[in-house]
Amino acid sequence: MGSREKIIQLIKVWIPDPEEVWKSAELLKDYKPGDKVLQLRLEEGKDLEYSLDPKTKELPPLRNPDILVGENDLTALSYLHEPAVLHNLKVRFIDSKLIYTYCGIVLVAINPYEQLPIYGEDIINAYSGQNMGDMDPHIFAVAEEAYKQMARDERNQSIIVSGESGAGKTVSAKYAMRYFATVSGSASEANVEEKVLASNPIMESIGNAKTTRNDNSSRFGKYIEIGFDKRYRIIGANMRTYLLEKSRVVFQAEEERNYHIFYQLCASAALPEFKTLRLGNANYFHYTKQGGSPVIDGVDDAKEMVNTRQACTLLGISDSYQMGIFRILAGILHLGNVEFASRDSDSCTVPPKHEPLTIFCDLMGVEYEEMAHWLCHRKLATATETYIKPISKLHAINARDALAKHIYANLFNWIVDHVNKALHAAVKQHSFIGVLDIYGFETFEINSFEQFCINYANEKLQQQFNMHVFKLEQEEYMKEQIPWTLIDFYDNQPCINLIEAKMGVLDLLDEECKMPKGSDDSWAQKLYNTHLNKCALFEKPRMSNKAFIIKHFADKVEYQCEGFLEKNKDTVYEEQIRVLKSSKFKLLPELFQDEEKVLSPTSAAPSGRVPLTRMPVKPAKARPGQASKEHKKTVGHQFRNSLHLLMETLNATTPHYVRCIKPNDFKFPFTFDEKRAVQQLRACGVLETIRISAAGFPSRWTYQEFFSRYRVLMKQRDVLGDRKQTCKNVLEKLIQDKDKYQFGKTKIFFRAGQVAYLEKIRADKLRAACIRIQKTIRGWLMRKKYMRMRKAAITIQRHVRGYQARCYAKFLRRTRAAITIQKFQRMYVVRKRYRCMRDATIALQALLRGYMVRNKYQMMLREHKSVVIQKHVRGWLARRRYGRTLRAIVYLQCCYRRMMAKRELKKLKIEARSVERYKKLHIGLENKIMQLQRKIDEQNKEYKSLLEKMTALEVTYTTETEKLRGDVERLRLSEEEARSATSRVLSLQEEIAKLRTELHHTQAEKKSIEERADKYKHETEQLVSELKEQNSLLKTEKEELNRRIHDQAKEITESMERKLVEETKQLELDLNDERLRYQNLLNEFSRLEERYDDLKDEMNLMSIPKPGHKRTDSTHSSNESEYTFSSEITEAEDLPLRMEEPSEKKAALDMSLFLKLQKRVSELEQEKQSLQDELDRKEEQALRAKAKEEERPPIRGAELEYESLKRQELESENKKLKNELNELQKALTETRAPEVTAPGAPAYRVLLDQLTSVSEELEVRKEEVLILRSQLVSQKEAIQPKHTMTDATILLEDVQKMKDKGEIAQAYIGLKETNRLLESQLQSQRKSHENELESLRGEIQSLKEENNRQQQLLAQNLQLPPEARIEASLQHEITRLTNENLDLMEQLEKQDKTVRKLKKQLKVFAKKIGELEVGQMENISPGQIIDEPIRPVNIPRKEKDFQGMLEYKKEDEQKLVKNLILELKPRGVAVNLIPGLPAYILFMCVRHADYLNDDQKVRSLLTSTINGIKKVLKKRGDDFETVSFWLSNTCRFLHCLKQYSGEEFAKHSGTQFLEIMVNFSGMLEHETIQGVSGVKPTGLRKRTSSIADEGTYTLDSIIRQLNSFHSVMCQHGMDPELIKQVVKQMFYIIGAVTLNNLLLRKDMCSWSKGMQIRYNVSQLEEWLRDKNLMNSGAKETLEPLIQAAQLLQVKKKTDEDAEAICSMCNALTTAQIVKVLNLYTPVNEFEERVLVSFIRTIQVRLRDRKDSPQLLMDAKHIFPVTFPFNPSSLALETIQIPASLGLGFISRV
Repeated sequence: MGSREKIIQLIKVWIPDPEEVWKSAELLKDYKPGDKVLQLRLEEGKDLEYSLDPKTKELPPLRNPDILVGENDLTALSYLHEPAVLHNLKVRFIDSKLIYTYCGIVLVAINPYEQLPIYGEDIINAYSGQNMGDMDPHIFAVAEEAYKQMARDERNQSIIVSGESGAGKTVSAKYAMRYFATVSGSASEANVEEKVLASNPIMESIGNAKTTRNDNSSRFGKYIEIGFDKRYRIIGANMRTYLLEKSRVVFQAEEERNYHIFYQLCASAALPEFKTLRLGNANYFHYTKQGGSPVIDGVDDAKEMVNTRQACTLLGISDSYQMGIFRILAGILHLGNVEFASRDSDSCTVPPKHEPLTIFCDLMGVEYEEMAHWLCHRKLATATETYIKPISKLHAINARDALAKHIYANLFNWIVDHVNKALHAAVKQHSFIGVLDIYGFETFEINSFEQFCINYANEKLQQQFNMHVFKLEQEEYMKEQIPWTLIDFYDNQPCINLIEAKMGVLDLLDEECKMPKGSDDSWAQKLYNTHLNKCALFEKPRMSNKAFIIKHFADKVEYQCEGFLEKNKDTVYEEQIRVLKSSKFKLLPELFQDEEKVLSPTSAAPSGRVPLTRMPVKPAKARPGQASKEHKKTVGHQFRNSLHLLMETLNATTPHYVRCIKPNDFKFPFTFDEKRAVQQLRACGVLETIRISAAGFPSRWTYQEFFSRYRVLMKQRDVLGDRKQTCKNVLEKLIQDKDKYQFGKTKIFFRAGQVAYLEKIRADKLRAACIRIQKTIRGWLMRKKYMRMRKAAITIQRHVRGYQARCYAKFLRRTRAAITIQKFQRMYVVRKRYRCMRDATIALQALLRGYMVRNKYQMMLREHKSVVIQKHVRGWLARRRYGRTLRAIVYLQCCYRRMMAKRELKKLKIEARSVERYKKLHIGLENKIMQLQRKIDEQNKEYKSLLEKMTALEVTYTTETEKLRGDVERLRLSEEEARSATSRVLSLQEEIAKLRTELHHTQAEKKSIEERADKYKHETEQLVSELKEQNSLLKTEKEELNRRIHDQAKEITESMERKLVEETKQLELDLNDERLRYQNLLNEFSRLEERYDDLKDEMNLMSIPKPGHKRTDSTHSSNESEYTFSSEITEAEDLPLRMEEPSEKKAALDMSLFLKLQKRVSELEQEKQSLQDELDRKEEQALRAKAKEEERPPIRGAELEYESLKRQELESENKKLKNELNELQKALTETRAPEVTAPGAPAYRVLLDQLTSVSEELEVRKEEVLILRSQLVSQKEAIQPKHTMTDATILLEDVQKMKDKGEIAQAYIGLKETNRLLESQLQSQRKSHENELESLRGEIQSLKEENNRQQQLLAQNLQLPPEARIEASLQHEITRLTNENLDLMEQLEKQDKTVRKLKKQLKVFAKKIGELEVGQMENISPGQIIDEPIRPVNIPRKEKDFQGMLEYKKEDEQKLVKNLILELKPRGVAVNLIPGLPAYILFMCVRHADYLNDDQKVRSLLTSTINGIKKVLKKRGDDFETVSFWLSNTCRFLHCLKQYSGEEFAKHSGTQFLEIMVNFSGMLEHETIQGVSGVKPTGLRKRTSSIADEGTYTLDSIIRQLNSFHSVMCQHGMDPELIKQVVKQMFYIIGAVTLNNLLLRKDMCSWSKGMQIRYNVSQLEEWLRDKNLMNSGAKETLEPLIQAAQLLQVKKKTDEDAEAICSMCNALTTAQIVKVLNLYTPVNEFEERVLVSFIRTIQVRLRDRKDSPQLLMDAKHIFPVTFPFNPSSLALETIQIPASLGLGFISRV
């Protein structure tokens, strides 16, 4: 519907707004032609009167239906105009977080100012090979389209990336190049794609800078050509640059920076190699401090410097050249600090020994005086003479800056040339894809020569863009055979003519530059005179005579003429250049030599912007004035030439357009400024594309899409078998004006607004249908409710009346029953009351009587206790009185005696005065006194010795008593069964009593001594009691310590067990990872072999060129080098070749097996001999014990006799078994009939059973021998103490009879011996206890040391920073776990090796013994068979003359491989023959060669077999039937090796077969399933694909494919476990690819698609049930897809819904959930979009979930493959070889 047609009420329109550019409003009143005002209501509820333009009376643009908002392609909108485009971009950018949108052939990219996870390798793989319209818009989709068209059309491609500074041009170009590098790979091992990507850091460092709009703004344009060979792999690249902004080197505006490389140098000044550059802080240099912003937030310049140097190294720029570059850059910085001093107004000079100039000259290798001179002077040359003229300070500063700019520009060119040399293709380039990263249209407050050149280039690009869009539209119309009508579109050729034509702006500028006194003012006047009022696109500002205005395609731009001439000339003094050319620094002259050899437009550019070209100039012998003439070409002329060359290149390629939009000027993430966006949309040509599309038929639907979407508008009779005719009939009825649509061959073309009209009709039809459905349903529900209520009322009435009647009858019955109940109740109550009173009376009487008796008893008890107390008290009082009296008497005696002693003393003193008299009387008395004193001392010594003896005796007695008590208790516990223990204890007790009596007698004899030692003894007893208390305390402490040790040991044991379990699990996981890595290594090895063969084929093809080409699938051209192969496999393959040695002919007998069997028999003999020796030893011990028993009364004679008989029986049995083994050994040496004992024969089985029974009997006998051995040991230990106890018992019985002292002494000696024996046993036990305690102490000590070490580590870690602390703890834990894992792995390997060895020995022994027994059975006579009826008779069958081996000649080996592998058709074998027949035949051939011990033949056959299978898989690897067939046969071959040849042989021979089998794990990877949904998305117009849509897999086709796969695997006899693994892998691929497509396709995220996916998944689950594969794990792989489908269908409004989604989607990552919610698109008006607040709620709830940030599932993930052992039940000798295989040259053996 046109905008001038009638607009009805409630329709939505767009109206202009000064703030938001466009606002949405709703019409409140119908518009009628002639109305001047529209009644509108804004979205915020405000009413508005909108006045129409009285001149044009143009109505406001209509708004698209909500169902079309958020479209992937802007041209798919029904109403195509500026507000619709702006609103669609805003909705996708703000609400859905989608930065890419198609606009016809243009990809619009909005800079999010935030890192998004949409550029990973998984995303690249997802877009690789896809059509452009099948996936959501992306830069990778454009790159894939260019790559695909290059391969299909054999035409070079270009990707043109444009936009203003900060819009993301450089990043988009970088991602496009990354896509090509990842998808195509390189054609050589030089990793060209890495070099292409490595050029980015270098170019960014020397060509990018910080501006007010962008922190990493490209200050030059570049066009990179990525070269490809015939197989479309990267072989090289070439770069052209345009308009380098040289003026930035010497000047930066506020908040801007110079080029990054200068700040990187300053940040790295401290490096040793940069010391000579004498750099410092960036604020020190004039050229880096002008902007006042030397640091960019989040950017480390020193780290970026490292990246730049690494990139230079990768591109082949040596370290010496790198240091030369840095010297030049540092020289430029120092040159900027050179200052000038004015002499007068026309001259200046450099200060003497000026440090910055000195450093500059040192770095550049030039003379200081010469450079200082020419910085302040210039040379003027005339026709006759030359003048040297001084220049002013201002001119000197300008000349210095011009020199710095010129040096930097030449260095920039030199680096670009070297990058191009590094990226140059070594082989011929077949095609290329160019990526143009160029500035967009610019307009500022002040626009100069730079903006003029930029806008001129954009005019040329816009013209090319318009022509290309027009051409594509024309091709589309002609392809669909629709009448072509000319579309009026904007042609900017007049503007281009104004700039570049004769007498144009550039021509006049060049002419003015040639004038001697040309100026900007005179040039402006020439422009006014030439173009003003003559060209509509040229205007003059009203208030200025030094500016002009040009009307560009995007906007009017006013240019200031000031500086145009100077920038166009770009003057540099030749004298300064000559000084630099004379430099000793070899790199510096090299920069300026290029000017003489090649004319490079980059040598002169406006204010420094340098265009590059590749036009060679004839060197040397040209005219003398040619070089100077070429040097005088202006910048404008050079830029025009390079631009023409660029346009020629672009016109020769197929262009692809990427328009980058800057959403805001503040770099805020996901913030959309409508004004800035509209300005850029107008400037970049997006709206022009929209206008061209809208002028024709913008909306285009295929017939199937139209039918599916608008089927509801058709009646049943309108639906025909021909979809095209059906659509035509319906459209003729729906749209009367036939000019509104056109029918093409495959599509229907609609004019603007018609799709919205059809959507409105469809919505009205659906709404009417919904109302009718609601009306019918509500009527039916009300009728149903009324009938239910009526029926319920009747039922209630019936039940109520019946209830009332029953209630009355019940009342009558209750009345009668109540009377009866009352009668009996009253009687019962009276009787109960009487009984209660009677019982209470009796109870009271009993209680009263009991109370009285108890009182009486208590009184008697108190009296008795009183008497007792009185008795004791009176006794105590009497004793107390007696004691007082006694003490008083003693006190009186003491007093009296003291008095008498005093009197005596007094007398003695008197007598002492007459000593001399006494001396005479008592001569010799002193001698007597001394003798008496000596005698007293001797008596004291004797007393002390006796006292010590007594104490020692007491100590001895107590210790021996304690020992005897402990021994008695221990003997009583250990030998409770022995009756003699009691008597022995009694004897010991009697002896102890006797000793006590002797002790008392001794004490009686020394009574006097004891009385004098009472006090000492009392003190001793107190000391002993204190020691006992301390001993008890020590014991308690010891017990506590033991308990703690036990608890700690228990805790340590439990912790170690837990760690062991965890480490075991970790080892299992590591083992699975190792398996997976091993499989991937084998995959890589096979891929490299295929690549080697491909290279050989390519060499052959290069010698014989063939016309045409075919592009490989992009999935095969992706980066496959994910792994590197191991050399172990190569060694395993070379092993047979290295081990080849000439072997001699050996006998038919397998000597190796015979020797192994003989060795095993000898080992069994030795074991029997050792058992026999042990029995003999035990028998001798028993005989000795028996001889000792004969001397004493016999004890347990019957038991020993029974055990001796049992030993004799066992000995006879062992001798019998030994004889049987000797007979077997003898038969082994004599037997030569292996064909009778073939495995599988009845005789073989019977003999094997016999061997098993014999082995079991042998094990039983061994157990009996062990039991007997233990009994003998126990007897030996028990005999000695029992004999001792017997002696003690006899002695105790005879003690009473012993009256003589000699007899008592002998008894005492015997008792001592017994005590010594007990003491020795006690010491042994004590020693064992001490050892155990010592071990526990050692453990405690080790635990303490470990604890101390842990505490030290903890203290060290606490001193570290948090990051280092975590790293140190992790390192320590990793080291510990690694050591433990290594120990466990070593133990596991040892055990595995032992188990394998034992299994192999058992198999060999069982097999050979069976063969020997069969041979013996053949020689047994009938009489012997009758004598042994238990053993079955084995009669060999005559037809079993084969051993299950096949013999062939060495020269027939290739023929065998050819017939059995290379030319074998799997289908014929699977249908007509037994499964695995080729494997059986090959194994029987290998077995025969091994039987002959022909190792060379075995190796040769195995190698030929492996190579043949690899060749078949390489040739027919895409055929699932072939892959499945050889997977099954390879497995069967390995199973046969394990089954018949043992583990070791299978391990060595099957290594290379395992390599082949691991390659089978990815056999379904080439089956790319694009989606489970079989119906294409309907309702929304799809972008026209560059390649015809091949359709996606439908559900039926997937089911059929799965059925085919399953039936093929079953026919080939594949193991069930392998089938489950293959099905699991297939289902994972289906789920992963489908989910990835869902996450990358906005049109798939709707409620209906979720329902369809769930239905399809249920069908797949049903298929698993039918095939009995539910336990294969395949269903679990679909869980993420199931949850994504559920997410599309659940409610998405409230917090409860958010909680339900978080708990339901546990198999999806947070990024996937948010992506699905962002992509959710309503297909009908009845659905609602997901609110942004709801998505934020989901993100908040899931922020604690720790999952992978990866968006897509890894569709190339391969589960670890295991091959479980499955032995064959088929006997090899029964296999018949069919003649159809052509194997008549082999014979059965």
